[in-house]
Amino acid sequence: MDVVHNAKKEVNELKIIREYYKPIQPTVSDSDNEISYQESKPNNKIENLVYCFWQLKAQKLLNNDYNYRVVSDGCIDIFFNCKQPMESFVMGFCRRFVQFPIGKEFDYIGIRFLPSAFSYLFGVDARSLSNQSQELIKVLPNFSDWINSEIKPTDSFENIKKILNEKIIGFSKRQDVHYDQRFLDSLSLILKKNGNLNTEKDLNTGLSPRQLRRIFNFYIGTTAKSFSNVVRFQYILNAKPSKQSLRENKLYFDVGFFDQAHFVKSFKTYYGVTPSEAFH
Repeated sequence: MDVVHNAKKEVNELKIIREYYKPIQPTVSDSDNEISYQESKPNNKIENLVYCFWQLKAQKLLNNDYNYRVVSDGCIDIFFNCKQPMESFVMGFCRRFVQFPIGKEFDYIGIRFLPSAFSYLFGVDARSLSNQSQELIKVLPNFSDWINSEIKPTDSFENIKKILNEKIIGFSKRQDVHYDQRFLDSLSLILKKNGNLNTEKDLNTGLSPRQLRRIFNFYIGTTAKSFSNVVRFQYILNAKPSKQSLRENKLYFDVGFFDQAHFVKSFKTYYGVTPSEAFH
């Protein structure tokens, strides 16, 4: 009975992660009709593990290399070039925004795993992936080979999503790994508080500071404090503020920023531009 009860509790805890956390990436500018970006929800059997599948596509050959900016979202992504599926990568937790050129012609498909889900599924130490993009073949060679053999350059995004859904559903059923409940309690508390807490004092979940650091590094790729800071940043993005509302309502006070200068500096680290440049 205990095993069944714990398994159910674990599923409920994972559900809490999705319920309280929606990792946002800035969409491509509406005025940029040469490039499209879209996100699609996963099958509900894996919705507590995968936040979304996404596609970033050039609609035609561009004149210049496109610089793609990824903001800090606390997640780990697997992504690949649909036209050349042998080119697959994994992007770990990022403590700051990352920007890189991806060429003049591209059709990237990605899987955005919810915080901790990638390491839960694949048993990979998330810290070994942090702040970088690595070739997937060096991290998960079997998964990389599978993408290369199953994804065809002519496949549509809809069809690729179907293939990826089935693969991850099958993979999740075969896994027999279990979270440390104390870690899940800590993670849930950070998400419920929108990252606005003292991780050294407020996470009274039975883990020592050393255990907390070790387990967050393994599942998330960083410390509880660093992850909380990204959660605070994402809370601001989810609020979809305007320049004016940020000035008037000072939303950043709600998540523990003491003044505007502190908030602007932190925002720029995670987003790459200031709030007034990011919001209209």
